[in-house]
Amino acid sequence: MKPTATLAPVAVTMGEPAGIGGELTLKAWQARRSAAGALAFFAVDDPDRLRRVAQRLDLAVDTVEIATPAEAPGIFAHALPVMAQPLAVPDQPGHLDVRNAGAVIASIERAARLARDGSASAVVTNPIQKKTLQAAGFPHPGHTEFLAALGGAPGRPADVVMMLACRTLRVVPVTIHVALRRALDILSTDLIVQAGRIAADAMRRDFGLEAPRLAVAGLNPHAGEGRTMGDEDADIVAPAVAALRAAGIDATGPLPPDTMFHEAARARYDLALCMYHDQALIPIKTIDFAGGVNVTLGLPFIRTSPDHGTALDIAGTGAADPSSLLAALDMAADMAHRRALRAIAA
Repeated sequence: MKPTATLAPVAVTMGEPAGIGGELTLKAWQARRSAAGALAFFAVDDPDRLRRVAQRLDLAVDTVEIATPAEAPGIFAHALPVMAQPLAVPDQPGHLDVRNAGAVIASIERAARLARDGSASAVVTNPIQKKTLQAAGFPHPGHTEFLAALGGAPGRPADVVMMLACRTLRVVPVTIHVALRRALDILSTDLIVQAGRIAADAMRRDFGLEAPRLAVAGLNPHAGEGRTMGDEDADIVAPAVAALRAAGIDATGPLPPDTMFHEAARARYDLALCMYHDQALIPIKTIDFAGGVNVTLGLPFIRTSPDHGTALDIAGTGAADPSSLLAALDMAADMAHRRALRAIAA
């Protein structure tokens, strides 16, 4: 699905300055600047940093500072539009500096604000280094939780879930950035139902699936195997599946997690609802590590992201692969187009 020219451009955030985010943004612009039907994007970033990255890696990318997103489409074909968000200190590839945490956070906040007011059609976030942000006082476990706060009402975060998607698989972990022991403590029927409802709504609104099929993973080996391997699947997961079905959602499970992700099994559902972080992320990163996209479902604006980290070990070498960022840009554009069509139809 190709976006229309009437859509606002996409805002791309800075990400960790010491990582590969700048390189990805520059390479993505090179790949999209002349692509037919591609939606323009602009970077919320430090223009000097991007120039340093381009010079360091010998990337032929010019940058032009903009004051508003509306300027981006007219510039995009010949230069990367940049909304300036200066760093506190110059970046050094592979070397984290907590002094730049404020600029990273501000980049996300500005992009989210522009998406909320319609100036940007979506937010695409470059990877962040959570530990560095938290050392500067950042109170959130990760992007998803921060965006929930930015997307909600004052004092009440939006109800969101994290989805990872590639061409042949979509997964939603019910519990996200918590230790496994903590995930087992907080998993509940209500939490599973909430995640399933948000996911099903998003599949209809943003992905064109009017009757999405949800496969719900069991928690224990063999989905508990008749309580011989734990009671959680019978007492927590199965009631959630029943509640989702009672709400009119095509949900199946709990299913044995070890047989859910082979090719034939994936053809029987549109999204897998998983009980904890790695249960969801291991299969999708195995299937398509370079092309996976992280999507936050349930926000009042569209947010996608590459499904990988900051890659400090290769920062500044020119080895970063922009495939996941390009996939995130494409998915954001498709989602924005579908929302626009729904708004017109309404």
